[in-house]
Amino acid sequence: MKSLIWLTAEEAAKNRGRVLSLYRQILRSLNSPKLQLSYASRLAKKAEARTIFLFGAEEISKHNIADLIDTAEYALSQLKQGKIPKNTTQY
Repeated sequence: MKSLIWLTAEEAAKNRGRVLSLYRQILRSLNSPKLQLSYASRLAKKAEARTIFLFGAEEISKHNIADLIDTAEYALSQLKQGKIPKNTTQY
């Protein structure tokens, strides 16, 4: 019986390539001359992205992983437009 909420090893393997691609694209996009960032700001943003992906790697809920992927795709689209993504989380 497959889990309805929790991620199985098979499903994690399916997302791996997509997540790694998004991670690499985001890090590369942070080097874009379109972004008006200093060198220190670029390094800080890259460290922030690494941290987010590191903590996301521990996630096992299917829905949370889908949300994280959607957020990464949104962030990448904003970076490609030369914009820094805004924090869309509401507390």
